[in-house]
Amino acid sequence: MSESETTGPASLLKRCGLCPRGCGIDRLAGETGFCGAGRDARVALVSLHQWEEPCLSGDRGSGTVFFSHCNLCCVFCQNHTISQDGRGKGVSIQRLGDIFCEQQTRGAHNLNLVSPTPYVPQILAAIICSRARGFTLPVVYNTNSYETPATVSALAGFVDIYLPDLKYFDSQVAIKYSAAPDYFQHAARAVEAMVKQAGPPLLGNDGLMRRGVIIRHLLLPGCLEDSKRIVEYIYRTFGDAVYLSLMSQFTPVYKAAGYPEINRTVEQTDYNALVDYARSLGVSNGFIQEGGAAMESFIPEFDLRGV
Repeated sequence: MSESETTGPASLLKRCGLCPRGCGIDRLAGETGFCGAGRDARVALVSLHQWEEPCLSGDRGSGTVFFSHCNLCCVFCQNHTISQDGRGKGVSIQRLGDIFCEQQTRGAHNLNLVSPTPYVPQILAAIICSRARGFTLPVVYNTNSYETPATVSALAGFVDIYLPDLKYFDSQVAIKYSAAPDYFQHAARAVEAMVKQAGPPLLGNDGLMRRGVIIRHLLLPGCLEDSKRIVEYIYRTFGDAVYLSLMSQFTPVYKAAGYPEINRTVEQTDYNALVDYARSLGVSNGFIQEGGAAMESFIPEFDLRGV
């Protein structure tokens, strides 16, 4: 990233406020804040992912680009080797644009940006670069939802599908497991901005999503009541204007052993109760997971493939 780009999207890195942390550091000068992201985008894996929601993965796969570093600090993070340890490779704007085009060449149904928040300026510049070379895939913004409305606004015209993971309702739970004060307040505002921007779900004749929002929620062990509050908020606020994806795949990895209450998988009875609760509210646009998703074998190997 050149100094000449500091008047464009990269200027957002001069005093970083891309997320609610508001670190205010100068990443262009090499400073790093809470998430650890620096001047250049850092990528750990480029793949065709078969295990996203069916309307994203289709039969050829969703074109995932896994970014390193994260603005949350989840004690149970399945991707901790890249989110917390920073495994990955720094790439230029030009190379990031190449990666986007290569996913299209591979036949991906969409471009799926995983944990993109720290690199929004670099991503915007890379999309501009790739579009100039014929890139046309729908862009999926796959986020933990700890965003600011201003960052969501900057994505208008670049992102087609939002895939936010709305994690917690209770602030104390968010602080305990993700070091994220006021998580729900920030995430709710961001998700509302995403829905307003993307509009209602639009699927093609092939069943693949072209535009819209899928809100994910991962049930944690012992947190059924908090999950019910999340589900109720989503349906009362958005109704059928979004898809709801309820996940049961929690796997006790990373630092989960230090938290006995979550050092286990989710009880199937709790997951069934959450699904039944969603149905009782009237949720009809949604996805549920089959049993057996909570296995470490589903965690990608971040070996720099495609980078």
